[in-house]
Amino acid sequence: MMRTRPLKVALLGCGVVGSEVARIMTTHAGDLAARIGAPVELAGVAVRRPAKVREGIPQELITTDAKALVSRSDIDVVVEVIGGIEPARTLITTAFEHGASVVSANKALLAEDGATLYAAAEKHGRDLYFEAAVAGAIPLIRPLRESLAGDKVNRVLGIVNGTTNFILDKMDTSGAGYSEALDEATALGYAEADPTADVEAFDAAAKAAILAAIAFHTRVRLDDVYREGMTEVTAADFASAKQMGCTIKLLAICERAADGRSVTARVHPAMIPLSHPLASVREAYNAVFVEAEAAGRLMFYGPGAGGSPTASAVLGDLVAVCRNKLAEATGPGESVYTQLPVSPMGEVVTRYHISLDVADKPGVLAQVATVFAEHGVSIDTVRQTGKDGEASLVVVTHRAPDAALSGTVAALRKLDTVRGVASIMRVEGE
Repeated sequence: MMRTRPLKVALLGCGVVGSEVARIMTTHAGDLAARIGAPVELAGVAVRRPAKVREGIPQELITTDAKALVSRSDIDVVVEVIGGIEPARTLITTAFEHGASVVSANKALLAEDGATLYAAAEKHGRDLYFEAAVAGAIPLIRPLRESLAGDKVNRVLGIVNGTTNFILDKMDTSGAGYSEALDEATALGYAEADPTADVEAFDAAAKAAILAAIAFHTRVRLDDVYREGMTEVTAADFASAKQMGCTIKLLAICERAADGRSVTARVHPAMIPLSHPLASVREAYNAVFVEAEAAGRLMFYGPGAGGSPTASAVLGDLVAVCRNKLAEATGPGESVYTQLPVSPMGEVVTRYHISLDVADKPGVLAQVATVFAEHGVSIDTVRQTGKDGEASLVVVTHRAPDAALSGTVAALRKLDTVRGVASIMRVEGE
């Protein structure tokens, strides 16, 4: 039997995502009520610019006093889509204190200080759901927190930022340079006016921190994630990748160490074989592999950003939280029982593709090979081309600790016969 008294929802933020959440709540009110077991009612919307016309939202619901809204005793669920650290953190903890559960899309806050939010939710017996914080509409958080709760996840690997994937895809398929591809992404609305958070991998790093924490049941913060942006990727890098049968993607990689005693989380551009499923992920789409002991390899694919996809994830969480409210229960909270340390990037074992500009004379290859050997890095393949006293030397290594590879590159720069290091790129996905 359906409860007639509605569950009241406060919405913080009414931008691209927030307005879509409000629209779906209105247009699909009957379906949402049937799925939840009670109607849901939009009780208030906190915004910064109250004078702006918002189609479908009664003006009397608009307020600039977000703190007063989340402090109301009649609010059952707060949906936070304003982003950033503050005032979002204070508003969420205030909502918990006044009896509301929270649905958030705030990846930056969860990665920076998720522990505070989890602790406040647990203290007051409320839910904290955040499917929309990672990979938009793609169901990823809930499978990790619930469907794979009985399994052991060893690796999460994927493309978690649509803007960077669009740019790299255009560079790959059209031969465009970085600036040209970025301009196209901006014109189509895939990139912000200031694309720094995307192209310098801050966005992907926050998502990696969240995924690693859930997958490995340990606390991983944004500062624990190695981050390398993709602004230095060139058309020449793509040409080299194609010669190897590879392409280039900005990857988020979260791994449990082979001995199970630590984890790593990193985001950086990498060459991956064209045979790898991630190589075929085009445009602004996201795709994530989860590797678990019993389940094996699972792939999650779909649109990772945008108003409608993100709102879909928010509404899915809203339904789950409202069901819990009616059942007087709560969903999963923070799980950090393993308390595994996060290893620095230097301990990560990976492969490198290194392109060197060298003097075209006898003995250069021997000098370069000696440097690799002195640092304990084994060479897989070497390709050399050159004329008129100048040459290009491309070295692909076997797997070795990142610190050893970095030391190798530093030593190569000191050789008189090495004119410069044209590019350095990790090789993944094999």
